[in-house]
This record gives sequence, structure tokens and C-alpha cells, in this order.
Amino acid sequence: MDKSLKSSALNYGLYLALILSSFTIIGYAVYLDLFTEWWFGIGQMFLVIIFGIVSAIKAKKLLGGFISFKNAFTAFFITILVGVAIPALVGFIIFNIVDAEAASILQQKIIDNQLAMMERFGAPQSSIDEAMEQIQKEESFFSLGNTIKSIAYQLVGFSIIGLIVAAATKKNDPDAA
Repeated sequence: MDKSLKSSALNYGLYLALILSSFTIIGYAVYLDLFTEWWFGIGQMFLVIIFGIVSAIKAKKLLGGFISFKNAFTAFFITILVGVAIPALVGFIIFNIVDAEAASILQQKIIDNQLAMMERFGAPQSSIDEAMEQIQKEESFFSLGNTIKSIAYQLVGFSIIGLIVAAATKKNDPDAA
């Protein structure tokens, strides 16, 4: 992959990381309940996808309108890798080093939110009790292990979308041998 394409994808990843890290910092400093809102997570997910798509399209433009599937996917993946990993690191630092008490408070808010959602959807009490028991056994949501797992799961999910984006974006040069 051309160095300028990697540089472009990296820049988009850094822009995405800056935005998502800002959301994390603002959510921590201003309104911790923001992290429990479904629309907050969905909005961040769409933002990651949009940045990945823009990165793949920009890579195509840098190559004169032609891009291989591999290069389109690589541009998408570099963007989301950087854009997801840096905010996860920021969140880890905030909730483990800066203010571990906030992590405990937020974890309880998330558990309460999940409990309320299960009740709203009419889950049987035995299922709710079992789910709550399982959640209580887990380590902190913000532990290093859970942070790494979260990054990995996000990369897998976004990579599937990236494959679709790369297939839609690719355009082979008819003059290439």
C-alpha cells in the first residue's frame, strides 16, 4: 500500500480517536450517565463506520480513482484500529488511574440499566437473576483484559463492515496489466 494512503488512513484514525476520546472525557467530566444511553453507543458506532468509509474513499481518490480490495480494506482497517484503540486507552486511564471510583459508579449504573432493560422486555425473573449473578462475578468492565477484549470485538465487527465497504469501493484500473 502506498505510503500516502497509510498516512491518510492514519490521519483519519487520529481524527476519529480525537473525537471519540473527547466524548469519553466529556462524558466522564460532565455526565457519567451518558455512557449508559443506547443512542450514545450507536452514535459512536456510526461515527466509526463513517470515518472508515471516508478513509477508503479518500484512498481511492489518492490512487486516481482506482483501488484494489486489499488497499480499500487496509485504509478502512487502519482508520478504525487507531480510532478505536486510542479512546479505549483514554477510557482505561480515566477509569483505572485517574478515578477508579467513577468506574465502580459507572459499572453499577450500567448493571442497573441492563436490569431495567431486561424487565422492560419481559424477561423471566430467573433469567434476570442469572444474568445479574453472572455480571456481578465479572471483573471491572474497565479492566485491562476487558478493554483488550472490547477492542478485539469491535475490530472484528467493524472489519466485517470494512469488507463490505472495500468490496463496494474497489475499482480496478482497466489499463493495468
